[in-house]
Amino acid sequence: MTISIKTEKDIMKMRTAGQLASEVLSIIEPYIQPGISTGELDRLCHQHITKKQRAISGSLGYHGFPKSVCISVNEVVCHGIPCDKKKLKEGDILNIDVTIIKDGFYGDTSKMFTVGKSTVLGDRLCRVTKESLYLAIRMVKPGIRLRVLGKAIQQFVESENFSVVRDYCGHGIGKNFHEEPQVLHYDADDGGVVLRPGMTFTIEPMVNAGSYRVYTMKDGWTVKTEDQSLSAQYEHTIAVTNEGYEIITLHADDSY
Repeated sequence: MTISIKTEKDIMKMRTAGQLASEVLSIIEPYIQPGISTGELDRLCHQHITKKQRAISGSLGYHGFPKSVCISVNEVVCHGIPCDKKKLKEGDILNIDVTIIKDGFYGDTSKMFTVGKSTVLGDRLCRVTKESLYLAIRMVKPGIRLRVLGKAIQQFVESENFSVVRDYCGHGIGKNFHEEPQVLHYDADDGGVVLRPGMTFTIEPMVNAGSYRVYTMKDGWTVKTEDQSLSAQYEHTIAVTNEGYEIITLHADDSY
């Protein structure tokens, strides 16, 4: 396993890409209202990325993905394809996943949104998922094994009677969208990876209200919970520093 160690110059460029990705999540939030389609949300994101930011969507065209962002609603775990037929309704929860390429480097982040008034279950699922992400981030520092992050996420999520998706994981990131190492969100073999300054990767737990089992639809992208239970996800791009960590994609309105 070859893990890329970034220079300070590399990380400066990743900060730019990361902040642009974060900005997309901020500008799209006011548009998330009952009746709007996920296709329209995607167009608004695409326009901001290409016209305002003069950047490139890392998702558009990636292995054939047809849209600029992934939008996953309710029981969709990840890789939801925006479309004009999918209209949001009161109480829906949705994840918007944004990846930006700027000056040859990637920034990758996602967060949950609620349409109108949230349900009790949807609100709790989103809160626990977000808390599991920051629980893991706060543990990041040089010298620790990678697997302790996944173990902490799994223990916390299961203590709240939810489950962690096993089929998808975080990943190294930099000049490439997906690099080594894989960042699992449950306790599993990590190949002996020990965190070092200059490592950059995403942590992006996907948490289901029911079973952790998922399936992929015939479009080859959309992943849903097997039991049709709600799913939530939060994601940040992280850099390991000499003392601990830096959240490359920290949102302006994030508190942790």
